[in-house]
Amino acid sequence: MSIVVTGASGQLGRLVVEGLLARVPAAEIVAVVRDRAKAAEFAARGVEVRVADYSAPDSLSGVFGRGDRVLLISGSEVGRRIAQHRAVVDAAVAAGVSLLAYTSLLGAPDIPEDFILAEEHKATEVMVRDSGLPYVLLRNGWYHENHTAQLDQVLASGAVVSSAGDGRIASAARADYADAAVAVLTGEGHAGRAYELSGDEDWDFAEYAAEVARQSGREVALRPVTPEEHRAALLGAELPEPVADLMVNIDSAVARGVLARREGDLARLIGRPTTPLAEAIGTALKG
Repeated sequence: MSIVVTGASGQLGRLVVEGLLARVPAAEIVAVVRDRAKAAEFAARGVEVRVADYSAPDSLSGVFGRGDRVLLISGSEVGRRIAQHRAVVDAAVAAGVSLLAYTSLLGAPDIPEDFILAEEHKATEVMVRDSGLPYVLLRNGWYHENHTAQLDQVLASGAVVSSAGDGRIASAARADYADAAVAVLTGEGHAGRAYELSGDEDWDFAEYAAEVARQSGREVALRPVTPEEHRAALLGAELPEPVADLMVNIDSAVARGVLARREGDLARLIGRPTTPLAEAIGTALKG
């Protein structure tokens, strides 16, 4: 039996593999990637690397083995993920894995249909449940890094631009979500569970701008805009239209409280408080 992580060379996947290496022998871990070279570091440490692509179902044949515990990390290609995830689930069923964990979205069953990110997660949850396999749904909330990765632009402009109004986000660090996946993959008693994973604290964009200003010593203000103004600004910055539409749609979801849910499941799974936003901002500013 192996613990298999798909999308293992991505930002979340790499953290999951690192977490597993701290808990189990490397020989028990399989990293599934599209490009073997991107997993060379793991291979050098004794992790088995297998090459497969969500978009090429035939490549998934033989990637999983009977009794494996599998983490399906959701694909990044919005609009293509239902078929991609179906290919992985079908391969897992054919292999007879003992557990299939999927990184879904916070509150997925209850999210309004007009939230662009929701549809594919809802559909994947249905196929995971209907697979007949023991499963775990890791409904990940928002990552701090979705915002701290943009700090250079924020500091350059002196503004956090948002059309989310006073909507709040209960985000956590990507490493927190990775630790939750590791806990499930190495633990017992999780089959059939759906975990609502989010940060212990929530925040709005005014508070985010104020914290960036405090830690950077620079003037940073919230610049509230309408959805229409937001979209125009993003297009003016030469973002592709689908990306601009997605970003405005996310702020709309934030305005309605979709990402503010706090259940405490993440802290309970990882056995510690989630990483505060202020800490994530400090780390990003240093680095």
